[in-house]
Amino acid sequence: MQCSPPGTYSGAVDVLAKIVKNEGVLALYKGATPPAVGWAAIDSLLLGSLHNYRLFLLRQGMTEISPTGKPRLSLFAHGVAGLLAGWTSALIATPVELLKVKLQLQSQRATSDRQFQGPIHCARQIIRVQGIRGLYSGFTGSLAFRSNFFWMFLSFEALMRGFSGLAGTRFEISTGLANFLSGGLGSFAFWGMAIPFDNVKNRMMAYPYPHPYPTSSSSLTAVMKQPSFSLVVRRIYTRDGLAGFFRGLGPCFLRAFPVNASAIFVYEGTMRILGAEKTRS
Repeated sequence: MQCSPPGTYSGAVDVLAKIVKNEGVLALYKGATPPAVGWAAIDSLLLGSLHNYRLFLLRQGMTEISPTGKPRLSLFAHGVAGLLAGWTSALIATPVELLKVKLQLQSQRATSDRQFQGPIHCARQIIRVQGIRGLYSGFTGSLAFRSNFFWMFLSFEALMRGFSGLAGTRFEISTGLANFLSGGLGSFAFWGMAIPFDNVKNRMMAYPYPHPYPTSSSSLTAVMKQPSFSLVVRRIYTRDGLAGFFRGLGPCFLRAFPVNASAIFVYEGTMRILGAEKTRS
């Protein structure tokens, strides 16, 4: 939806119907291998660094006094920790998402007709044409997109505090359920703020779509100039107006709650089991 020319699709349901009709059901899983393999590493780096950034900020005094009288990280500090963790995870996320975008944009029904036969073949061709740096095409877009983990983890902590305030009432819920709900609801704050940057990032990574990817470095400059973040922003606004920055928001919202609620539930539960140093009181 985000990278296709105007008029290609009328909405998410139209995308689904046309992909199944023209390419088959299995086409819905194009580009699944990079995230299936890479997201474990991405989320490990994101959440592992998040905890360490929280501890660092706690020791730097970005705290407030909790109702129990103990110091705890401020909401802003939780957001900053999310921001820094998002930037850190971009180191792995950028090449993984680049390969996913390249593979998903191929509309040929037969795999043999596609320019990229799979993620490894795609990575090799990018490196041959652009070098290792080519795997980080769209890195500035990825940084901007992942900056919005600020809102994700600020919202998560605010919701956790809200749920903790229900203790002793008939609405009291377990810590695990609070983690689940806070993670899912916090993801709405993330996507509401991040979707414009997701559009920019994906269009930077789609380069030079709809033209075929060049087969040599000499033909790279002949196709088009590698688009900068600001150039892509201007193109989106010129072609689609403000609405263009919110393409794909519906599907992102549909998947946001179950995916993020489950991830945060497992992460927070694991940290409790392992006895990790606490950052909230």
